[in-house]
Amino acid sequence: MEKSKVYYTNLRCKPGLNLQKKLRNMIKAAGIESIDFNGQYTAIKLHFGEPGNLAYIRPNYVSTVVDLLNSLGAKTFLTDANTLYKGRRDNAVDHLRSAMVNGFNPIAVNANVIIADGLKGTNYAAIPVDGAKYCPAPKIGQTIADADIVISMSHFKGHEQAGFGGALKNLGMGCASIAGKLELHSSSQPKVNDKNCIGCKICEKNCNHGAITVGADRKAVIDYNKCVGCGQCVALCQYAAAVLAEWDTSEVLNCKIAEYTKAVLKGKPNFHISFIMNVSPECDCWGHNDVAIVPDLGMMASFDPVALDQACADLVNKAPVINGWKKVQGTDSHECACGCGTTHEGELFKHIHPDTDWESGLEYAQTIGIGTRKYELIEV
Repeated sequence: MEKSKVYYTNLRCKPGLNLQKKLRNMIKAAGIESIDFNGQYTAIKLHFGEPGNLAYIRPNYVSTVVDLLNSLGAKTFLTDANTLYKGRRDNAVDHLRSAMVNGFNPIAVNANVIIADGLKGTNYAAIPVDGAKYCPAPKIGQTIADADIVISMSHFKGHEQAGFGGALKNLGMGCASIAGKLELHSSSQPKVNDKNCIGCKICEKNCNHGAITVGADRKAVIDYNKCVGCGQCVALCQYAAAVLAEWDTSEVLNCKIAEYTKAVLKGKPNFHISFIMNVSPECDCWGHNDVAIVPDLGMMASFDPVALDQACADLVNKAPVINGWKKVQGTDSHECACGCGTTHEGELFKHIHPDTDWESGLEYAQTIGIGTRKYELIEV
């Protein structure tokens, strides 16, 4: 398989060449103008950021892409699908308000926002994927399914279930309707480690499905007839009490995300941009963001989302660790953040989330024909 081209620009600027111009130059060099946008409904898929989180992509970068696409005749709109977990983006009313609050409004970005799966997350199209092992007909938000062209703009960062969040997760998880997100998470039901549970009730208060109760013994109990495996309790628990059960794997989730990505892109011209900035350890879905794990590294673009994710991961893994994230001195290994004393050679994401396996998703995405992990990096 031939190498895919991934274009990269660093963040160094000078008078007359700011970051927005560097972004425009990079995506033009990468060939975005080769797509026929004239009169085409063009979805820019991005994450609007849960209010309180400040690591998401700045609207200024989005406006740069919108202006270029509009100049090429595109009918451009910004989009994302509703969340499964309880928050300020789990319905279209709150989701739109959150997007506007975070700067994604027609004045700032010169494009409208459309929530992909409707008011309550029930509007979707089931798109068959040939040869799918896990999800034969992913449930994709109807607006994205109806779009003629898909452009992804991804904030590259760590992720508590997938290992990292890049183009594939932005597309595969982010474009899934509520029912689709249920399917993606259905094998990820957590369990409670009673020894660690202190009965703080943070999991009970934030479970969107009423599946968790804390009893008189101050121990959380999960009702598996209600649990959908969204992972909210795992992400919020500060005491390692809510954890993934033994039969749940990051590998399966990442493979499902790959199948959903294939459904999103099926039959559509597509192009992908990633921002390796504010590389927070966890997803932008939370109403906070921890300090970055590496310095801001740059921007990348490609027609191949698999190669793009691989290039971003390689860049982060080669970067110096900052802000207190421990690194084993004198080696290329990172000490495991869970305190188990193990190391993961050259692998920062497993340092942060040791139970994740991001490589499985890229390998499976390559197997099912989305793209290739082999790439040629071209600096602009």
